[in-house]
Amino acid sequence: MALFAYAGGFSFAYVSMPAGTGALLLFGAVQASMIGYGLWRGERMGAVRSAGLVCAMAGLVALCLPGAGAAPWSGSLLMLGAGVAWGVYSLRGRAAQDPIGATAGNFLRATCLAGALSLAFLGSWHWDARGVALAVASGALTSGLGYAVWYTALRGLNASTAATVQLSVPVIAAAAGIVLLDEALSLSLVLSSGAILGGIAVVLFTRPKAR
Repeated sequence: MALFAYAGGFSFAYVSMPAGTGALLLFGAVQASMIGYGLWRGERMGAVRSAGLVCAMAGLVALCLPGAGAAPWSGSLLMLGAGVAWGVYSLRGRAAQDPIGATAGNFLRATCLAGALSLAFLGSWHWDARGVALAVASGALTSGLGYAVWYTALRGLNASTAATVQLSVPVIAAAAGIVLLDEALSLSLVLSSGAILGGIAVVLFTRPKAR
């Protein structure tokens, strides 16, 4: 259910909003849900780790805001819901003993739900062979493998650390855009990436406080 809500929520949200706005809302909701759960369960960030998180979040905002634009409430709520759903999916995954098997099962069940949702929009389908091939490659291959690796990594991370680590995703995406899409390497991108990765390093290498 969480995987389906995440995928469906951001898919529909991105129809009505720019990529920067969507990324900011999505990752903000992920951080809030996972760190909030960790604090509720007794995790304590401490001053240094909190400063690292703030630094990473500030870098993320600086990275996303230049390309952000106004977004409608409907899309914003869908993106926030998708972020919370991904937070739930990650927290549930910490208990997975078989990451590959768990991911396969999650994808199978979520596909059934997505198929039912797609039938509701049967009259507005637009697809071709290339689009189907790209969707399969994106969903079944790259996402499936990535989520299996994520479930494996989650077993060694607490909730607040797992939430902070995910802030690296926009940096990775930006780097891939430079290498694969010939996008420009700007000073703001370098500074934002440094703040995000530096903040993550502080959180990862600072010993967390006991409950």
